[in-house]
Amino acid sequence: MLPAPYDRLHAALREFMPDERLVTDPLRTLAYGTDGSFYRLIPKIVAIVEAEGEVVRLLNLCRELKTPVTFRAAGTSLSGQAVTDSVLVLLGDSWRGCTIPPGAATVTLQPGVIGAEANRKLAPFGRKIGPDPASIATAKIGGIAANNASGMCCGTAQNSYRTLASMRLVLADGTLLDTGDAASRGAFAVSHGALLAGLSNLAARTRADEKLAERIRNKFRIKNTTGYSLNALVDFEDPVEILQHLMIGSEGTLGFLSEITYNTVPEHAHKANALLMYPDIGEACRAVALMKPTPVSAVELMDRASLRSVEGKPGMPDFIGGLGPDASALLVEIRGEDVATLDANIAAVGAVIANTRTLFPPTFTTDAKLGESYWKIRKGLFPAVGAMRKVGTTVIIEDVAYPLDRLAEATVELQAMFLKFGYTEAIIFGHALEGNLHFVFTQAFDTDEEVDRYRRFMDAVCDQVVRKYDGSLKAEHGTGRNMAPFVEMEWGPQAYGLMKEIKALLDPQGLLNPGVILNNDPEAHLKNLKAMPPAHALVDTCIECGFCEPTCPSHKMTLSPRQRIVGWREISRLEATGADAARLNALHDAYDYQGIDTCAACGLCSTACPVGIETGLLIKAIRGDRRGAVAQGFGTYVAEHTAGALSIARTGLRLADLAKRTLGDDTANGLFEKLRTVTGQRLPHLPRALPTPTNFTPLPQAKAPADAPAVVYVPSCTSRSMGPAANDPEKTPLPVKVEALFRKAGYRVAYPEQLSSLCCGMPLESKGLAAQADAKAEEMVRAIWAASADGTAPVVLDTSPCSFRLKKHLKDAGLQVLDLVEFIHDHLLDRLNFTRQTEPVVLHLTCSTRRMGLDAKMKAVAAACATQVVVPEDVGCCGFAGDKGFTTPELNAHALRHLSKDIPAGAKAGYSNSRTCEIGLSDHSGLPYRSIVYLVDACSTPKAPATASTRASEPAF
Repeated sequence: MLPAPYDRLHAALREFMPDERLVTDPLRTLAYGTDGSFYRLIPKIVAIVEAEGEVVRLLNLCRELKTPVTFRAAGTSLSGQAVTDSVLVLLGDSWRGCTIPPGAATVTLQPGVIGAEANRKLAPFGRKIGPDPASIATAKIGGIAANNASGMCCGTAQNSYRTLASMRLVLADGTLLDTGDAASRGAFAVSHGALLAGLSNLAARTRADEKLAERIRNKFRIKNTTGYSLNALVDFEDPVEILQHLMIGSEGTLGFLSEITYNTVPEHAHKANALLMYPDIGEACRAVALMKPTPVSAVELMDRASLRSVEGKPGMPDFIGGLGPDASALLVEIRGEDVATLDANIAAVGAVIANTRTLFPPTFTTDAKLGESYWKIRKGLFPAVGAMRKVGTTVIIEDVAYPLDRLAEATVELQAMFLKFGYTEAIIFGHALEGNLHFVFTQAFDTDEEVDRYRRFMDAVCDQVVRKYDGSLKAEHGTGRNMAPFVEMEWGPQAYGLMKEIKALLDPQGLLNPGVILNNDPEAHLKNLKAMPPAHALVDTCIECGFCEPTCPSHKMTLSPRQRIVGWREISRLEATGADAARLNALHDAYDYQGIDTCAACGLCSTACPVGIETGLLIKAIRGDRRGAVAQGFGTYVAEHTAGALSIARTGLRLADLAKRTLGDDTANGLFEKLRTVTGQRLPHLPRALPTPTNFTPLPQAKAPADAPAVVYVPSCTSRSMGPAANDPEKTPLPVKVEALFRKAGYRVAYPEQLSSLCCGMPLESKGLAAQADAKAEEMVRAIWAASADGTAPVVLDTSPCSFRLKKHLKDAGLQVLDLVEFIHDHLLDRLNFTRQTEPVVLHLTCSTRRMGLDAKMKAVAAACATQVVVPEDVGCCGFAGDKGFTTPELNAHALRHLSKDIPAGAKAGYSNSRTCEIGLSDHSGLPYRSIVYLVDACSTPKAPATASTRASEPAF
């Protein structure tokens, strides 16, 4: 039961919002209430809004009932500005609008657009948005603007404040203002004349006080996100301009940003990088000051502790280990609109660097791979600390800014403070051109002593930054709860008074994100600290940053990887302490479906995670722990009788196909769904694109030239049992098509012995039956080792999840296992003649294809066959997940909810490299999806006479 007045608010919200978008259960309020900071508040209600009208009505209700409101975009912010114990408002799917006018000089974005997605859409025009936070692949425009987030290159000239053109916003009283629309501005001037007059008066008073005005200008010459954007009061006279620029960096405390128009900036294609090593931090900072006036795009500083944290790791330069104890590095990037400009810029920057003392001769490279390896060092610093921290501690990343001419002195002092307070693992890196430093350290909050150590350290840092250097306590991460108690300390009482007046003008009841930016509690930063109890060794290094979330097919349906870990941590804590048995039971009950059943375990989360966590492994481990003796025994039986299990599967497919042909698709599907409901979802869902049964048995090897290369082909379980769908015009089973293509390219095709019994173990692994899965993988390795003449011939698997699993499992490096896409790209493209079709091709890149790094090769194969290749931009993991499309079809439907909008006109088929994925893709696109082999075969002819082969059609039993 919700306490008053939240019970009344919930009832009122239900009048215009469906129950599925009003979250009150203990698991999801905990999970959805978690952001990237080290603070924890659990909301009473999580409201997922889909339209401005809903925001307006919600704000009116909250004002009426005096219930505070906090807005959340992606939840990657680090200072506690996106957590609440009241009402948390999240963005639904309808806030992803992106409008690019001719020329792309501006871009209009809704708050739910991920920053990197905006840049992908702008890339064809050679433009991008100005702000470039490190979280741009996850952070959404609403949060980027509300935090005035910046990053490595945008500095203070290209952040949201400086590149803002206009916005639509909803104020605390529910009023909508579009600052880019004259009619809206006119109506607002009538309805809110007093507010605009108040802002004008504030600005006039500020400008009239020359000392205050100059202080504000000086504070924003370096990066600064502490408090409100007071520079709006000195930069503008138009009160609407003042208002919209105050919204930038206001962290949801002044209103809701429902749309923003940015002035875009150039994205230069020509880049050069250099990794410069200096004997000490002082010389490195002197070099930064010298480079500041030059045409340099980015200069990243890394202290010796930073370099030591990545020392000896894969891809890191060998020379790092031999550096002296005080050495520091600068990663420099230079850009140009063309080669000539780039060369001129390199010469200008190089002339300055020549006057500094580097440990090695400075060399700029335009090689993209080498440049990427340099940036890998920089980007690996934060996860390096996160991965080595003790269980139960969290990683804290603070960001401050100093005047550039005093950066060296301040950095040395900061290093001394780490030692004084026992943070021996701490590292310093940052955007040196702006005097902006990040320092990363690990911290426990489980004892009063640890909390006090953190308090004393932060007091010392604040004293140093503010009183000695007059710097910024928050340069780009936002004030949040973390620095709210220190805003007045940094700005002084007069400027702080301006901030309080701004808040009173725009949010007189103080209901918008209270406690953030302005907070009278001097110890607010020490309260509501997030515990990080041990949960499982597979995920204990999770820092709850949320970078994983866009990759997850169940995100926004049930839980994301971050939220699964949050939930399991709380369950583990309650189990360990024995506290609150009722809450523990409620969490367990909800987690069965929200956390376990709807996890695709695709592993894409690991590709975005800074510390490489694969949350699906946790879920598989939990599934395994829950398998009793009976389930384990059944798993062993299936593993030992693979051929029989596949025969049963074919029988099921045959009966389903018979029912569909007899009753018709609609009637049969309706009947199956009713039976599924009656049996409590124990019967499988039957997709419209259900495969027909097939039974592949290799024929005796055909005669081939003695010098023809050999390949071992291993059709997967699904390929051997699942043929094309009944409504697919293509009727040839996949193994037959693959064999024919290999022979067309002049290969001799061999198969392992006992093929009908072979399986890589993937279906068993996904159920948590690890031992049985590994036994099957070992059986397959032995079979293909023999078939490949002890590794002489390449081994090809036709299903990407199987290829990926076997590659991970292999212990013998002498066995060359290739995915089908990989083999076609590396070995067949040069052996075939291609005629490109004009019909568009839709391509699905499976999770395992992406994780094997084969996405570029798959696109290249498709491009060899078609003039137009489309990869739907909003589809990652399809959510079919082996059998989830049968057992949990809502996961597949949710993951593919945006697929159809990206299907181009004229497309007649889609292509992938996983048979089960293709079932769901066909169902939700209206196109037949098949293996890419069918496309390659249709568009190719042999360069040499193909190996003769005759194959009769085979029965399905």
